[in-house]
Amino acid sequence: MQLSSEVAEALASGAPVVALESTLLAHGLPRPDNRAAADEVEAAVRAGGAVPATIAVLDGVPHVGLTAEQVDRVCADPDLAKLGVRDLPVAAALGLSGATTVSSTALLAERAGIGLFATGGLGGVHRQSIDTFDESADLTALSRTSIAVVCAGVKSILDVPATLERLESLSVTVLGYRTRTFPGFYVADSGSPLDWSVDGPEQAAAVLAARRALAPGAVVVANPLPVDEQLDPVLHDRVIAEALAAADAAGVRGKNVTPFVLDHLHRASGGATLDVNVRLVLRNAELAGRIAAALAALPG
Repeated sequence: MQLSSEVAEALASGAPVVALESTLLAHGLPRPDNRAAADEVEAAVRAGGAVPATIAVLDGVPHVGLTAEQVDRVCADPDLAKLGVRDLPVAAALGLSGATTVSSTALLAERAGIGLFATGGLGGVHRQSIDTFDESADLTALSRTSIAVVCAGVKSILDVPATLERLESLSVTVLGYRTRTFPGFYVADSGSPLDWSVDGPEQAAAVLAARRALAPGAVVVANPLPVDEQLDPVLHDRVIAEALAAADAAGVRGKNVTPFVLDHLHRASGGATLDVNVRLVLRNAELAGRIAAALAALPG
């Protein structure tokens, strides 16, 4: 593992650091918009009071904190692999490059000693999982990783109640940030209630510290978009229903459903889903910076 000089110095001095995934840049946003978004997300972390550490694997070496040239490479390569935890040893052994998902970013961040991670939305249980057993590796990875993940819930094309049940079974702590309702990624309210919420970064940091002292496992901080920034809920429900129907009609199954549906959402909403995606990532990055700063300020 190779740490950038800025990240290494921050960790050595006890300064706050926030990990960022690279799959969003390589696979989640269109080129060339992804390159500008990379700088904006890192700037949001800095605005929250922390040092950003974008993570990727380059030529078999995990990098925690990327140079501008390395970010250019991640954003420009259309063939960059998508690496979850199961793929990391293959990339390392064969000298391959790839963008890290939530699961692999969380693992590498924890190994580097980083306590906070910001992303858009988690993976989860798919709506067809009763037939396909399709469930994101994010969930089990979080059950083994002592890190706080700031997100906007899970993508609303997934089975949100089933995802929350699975997180409960895996003993992952889930907090609403100033809400008792789990956010639905593009919309502020998924309709699923939460047992716990926190009112500020200090409370979130305290929960993470207590979790670390108690047992391995992640704390998910679910940060909803403000209502006036969410995707129109009527448009959201209609377009998702149409997208899922289109996937079924086209015979799309398994891991191919998510990219198919997200592409349909982008086109059917006239690009509105992409705008919302960028907004929520920026909000999560800034909040993660603030929580990281609060965690660094805790005694001991």
